[in-house]
Amino acid sequence: MSSEVLSGGFDAVRQVLEARLDEPPPGRIQLVCGPRQVGKTTLLLELAEALGPRAIYFAADDPSAALPGAWERLWRSAEEVAAARGRVVLLLDEIHLLRRWAALLKGEWDRFRRRRIPTHVIATGSSALRLATGSRESLAGRFERLTLSHWDAASLASAFGVSRTEAAAIVVREGAYPGAFALRSDPARWAAYLRDAIVEPAVGRDLLALAQVRKPALLRQVYAVCVSAPARILSLQKLCGLLADAGALATVAHYLALLEEAFLVAALPKHSERRHRLRSAPPKIVPLSNALLAAADPRGPPDAAGDPERFGAWVENACLSRAWNAGQRVAYWREEPWEVDAILEGSWGRWAVEVKTGNVEASDLRGLLECVRRFPTYRPLLVADRRAEGAGRRAGVAFTTWSDFLLEGPPQP
Repeated sequence: MSSEVLSGGFDAVRQVLEARLDEPPPGRIQLVCGPRQVGKTTLLLELAEALGPRAIYFAADDPSAALPGAWERLWRSAEEVAAARGRVVLLLDEIHLLRRWAALLKGEWDRFRRRRIPTHVIATGSSALRLATGSRESLAGRFERLTLSHWDAASLASAFGVSRTEAAAIVVREGAYPGAFALRSDPARWAAYLRDAIVEPAVGRDLLALAQVRKPALLRQVYAVCVSAPARILSLQKLCGLLADAGALATVAHYLALLEEAFLVAALPKHSERRHRLRSAPPKIVPLSNALLAAADPRGPPDAAGDPERFGAWVENACLSRAWNAGQRVAYWREEPWEVDAILEGSWGRWAVEVKTGNVEASDLRGLLECVRRFPTYRPLLVADRRAEGAGRRAGVAFTTWSDFLLEGPPQP
């Protein structure tokens, strides 16, 4: 097995890494990828502080990392620390910024293993595509991959001392980037932070640096359309029709995949027993943080009373992105005239999920009930306002509020 993919929030990933650092060295290289500005550097610095003199922190985006011999000096220092302290932990931040990083890391890692130098390595990067490509090519059998995902409402409440209910509402209105939290009272500054610290580096640098992007303007347009269409089923043909520049369907599909690798937008597939039909089914577009919606929409976050349709789409998007960021497999189901917002599989179990805001009638749950009739291994779940609990109970489906779903996921059996 060449890699293990685990997705989770800051505390969950830290606990996994701490457990793996307690294993006898040398263990496998731990590759931690994730969106920009979710705490990967903070995680490494906290581990370095906890480990004390046994740890060496190396930032590949620091100017000193580009100096001749910097890489070689790093590993000589690691040998010295291992000899003096009994083991060494190398914490390599933004490793993908080093040219030929995977080959360089493989060479030193193999040398340390041959010499049985007790070493652990944790490396981070903001692009799953760059890390995955390099690791598959050069590090097969030597690494485990973890994803430090977008923050959930519970993490936001814990870190910033807001109530859990308010944290869920914040996730819907403006996402949960920790660095943006202090700027919430200044919308213009907050939006500038999102644009300059997250979107532009990801779309304008991380992805454009890859050879696969031959039409940078088209990539930007695909991103812009996606963040304007939260939780919408959108065929590639229709998406192409919304673009200012022409692009082949294959190119647009490829750019959607790149945006997902950059943790910006997920294109959810249609759930079907007939797998050969999935390729032609239109995807459901889910920006992976509602911050991306708020930064792009000149109207700002929607009001539940004044703009209920847009508010409902933002709540649904927040719930689906919550599941995706938690490492669940997320799809949607539609067979005319029926439709279900999400089909979930993973550590949460197997769920067919309908997300509603406002009043819920029995007729609103017919698609959900038809879906679980056809796919009986999935449990039906209504995610809605508290006032809809009675409708869910009468229909015989599990219920949770969207606030609780954003905090904890589906109800536990």
